[in-house]
Amino acid sequence: MTTSPDARATAERQLCGLVNGLAQQIAQHVQARAATLGLTAPQATALREMSGPLTMRELAERMSCEPSNATFVVDKLEKQGLVERHAHPTDRRAKRISLTPEGAALRERLLDLLSEHSPLGALSAEQQSVLHDLLRQALVRN
Repeated sequence: MTTSPDARATAERQLCGLVNGLAQQIAQHVQARAATLGLTAPQATALREMSGPLTMRELAERMSCEPSNATFVVDKLEKQGLVERHAHPTDRRAKRISLTPEGAALRERLLDLLSEHSPLGALSAEQQSVLHDLLRQALVRN
């Protein structure tokens, strides 16, 4: 059985609406939780993504932003004493960013807050894994 172009367009529009709605809920969730810690959403995103030392380019990729935007965010985090820059061990042009002890403690609090009432929290671990795989497949096709 073939699906009409109108039916395919409607299904895709509905799916795009759901993905967009979920993205908005996640962004609002991050923003609200970040605010309770005195952070902006981009600062919270940077801290969330800093599971270890990263270059600015690596952090920008994880944050889905331009390196100049990540630099601005890191500058603010550095002024707050949450991150520090170090020379890269093998690339003298690059700097590595790492969490300070205060930054690591704040990151742990942030991760706990982000997991509370998460928009994805209603899904089981298995459902989250399936969603992850489906979204990755959709992104790889493009």
